[in-house]
Amino acid sequence: MDKVVDDHFMYEATADLEGVLGTYTDEPVHQVVGGPDGLLHGKPAIRGFYERLFPALKGERAEPVMRLYGDGFIVDESILVGQVVDGRPFSLPGKSGHARVRLLHVFQLRDGLIANERVWFDFDEMRRQLR
Repeated sequence: MDKVVDDHFMYEATADLEGVLGTYTDEPVHQVVGGPDGLLHGKPAIRGFYERLFPALKGERAEPVMRLYGDGFIVDESILVGQVVDGRPFSLPGKSGHARVRLLHVFQLRDGLIANERVWFDFDEMRRQLR
């Protein structure tokens, strides 16, 4: 389970869209809770999310904080470190610059791939850093 999640984060940090999509099952579900896109179903919808995200937020790394495991799921808390390029990832107005933001992921896995990903993103902290 760790490998697919670690690979997923690495592909996100390097803006490798095909790599990210390769970590999902054929019919995944994805949501950034509180984000403008809502609940996304299927790889085409998730592809669109990442096509908008990658130009706006250049990830450098995910710093691990804590990971919890259950039968077929991982809860991962980490710090996203990266560069905000156009000030508008997740429709948050602001300036470009360096950001460190806490994330909480809940991954449901099936057959070694991500079937369901829910992300809680500290939007308030991002706003403070972009003022």
